[in-house]
Amino acid sequence: MDEDIICGVDEAGRGPLAGPVFAAAVILDPQRPIDGLRDSKKLSEAKRDALALDIKQYAMSWSIAQCSEEEIDSLNILQATMLAMRRAIEGLHVLPTLALIDGNRCPVTSVRSEAIIKGDDKVAAISAASILAKTARDHALGVLHIQYPHYAFDQHKGYPTALHLERLREHGVSPVHRKSYAPVRALLGDAANKR
Repeated sequence: MDEDIICGVDEAGRGPLAGPVFAAAVILDPQRPIDGLRDSKKLSEAKRDALALDIKQYAMSWSIAQCSEEEIDSLNILQATMLAMRRAIEGLHVLPTLALIDGNRCPVTSVRSEAIIKGDDKVAAISAASILAKTARDHALGVLHIQYPHYAFDQHKGYPTALHLERLREHGVSPVHRKSYAPVRALLGDAANKR
């Protein structure tokens, strides 16, 4: 039997109150191993950025996809994450025979898939996907920071930190906030009640 062409899949940005959720799929090239791959959350920003360049250069195939705030609000974050993962898998120019997904659920896709809990620290291809998803999302939040500087997206990347919640209360809800998330929804409710 032929050996599987494995793609690793991971997401970034389920928890934040703003911005898209990202997913990446990566098929590593066994002939061109990349040193230092691990869960993106355990790497410094500089190390992640350097590894992302290596992955894009040396992987057999890679793809990054996203779901917008509107899609998150209409589908819910779990379904939006699954859709972003499916888009990432479908964006690969090499067709994988097996998709290894970080977590406990698999997106609906034509590719055979298997969920691996904490896969981003166990499977190199998932680590690579976690790095691409995270660096792409951080870059996107940097762009949102330029559009909406008073929310300090460059610092908290949309996560519900004290600073973000304070800026949200101060400046109200922006077009890139996820309106279905409780802290944002509560503010929208307060604003409606004050009318």
